[in-house]
Amino acid sequence: MTRQKISSLLVIGLVRIGKSMGYFYNSSQTGRARTVNISSTVEDQTDVLYTCPANVRAYMSTLFIKNVSGGTCTVDIEWDRADGTSAFILGSKNLGNGEFVQFSDGFIVLEPGDEIEVTPSSQSTPRIDTFATVEEFFQTQ
Repeated sequence: MTRQKISSLLVIGLVRIGKSMGYFYNSSQTGRARTVNISSTVEDQTDVLYTCPANVRAYMSTLFIKNVSGGTCTVDIEWDRADGTSAFILGSKNLGNGEFVQFSDGFIVLEPGDEIEVTPSSQSTPRIDTFATVEEFFQTQ
């Protein structure tokens, strides 16, 4: 399967459900929903939150990052793509103890080998808890 631009993906519409938006995907492939989480506890160490498996296209609909380290901590969330490119989803964000950032009003389309990485810094004993919900669609070759 070839890569497609986000604007031409298989999304066929949005529907309002209460106060939130739900997405319907036009896909004949079987899939599953997963929530993954990590606690990043080593300063300046990059931890992988999620890696998109081979033969899967994944839609990440929720990303939640919280500082529970007891002091202010800086965090980077990076999308490391299998094609060698990368993009910061969150770059050098200062979070005080108990503060969080939540992304849930859209989705990121991940291709096989793409990774979401978390790097805490500016705190000798960081603890950044991160979780994401992804819907994986198995691709046939």
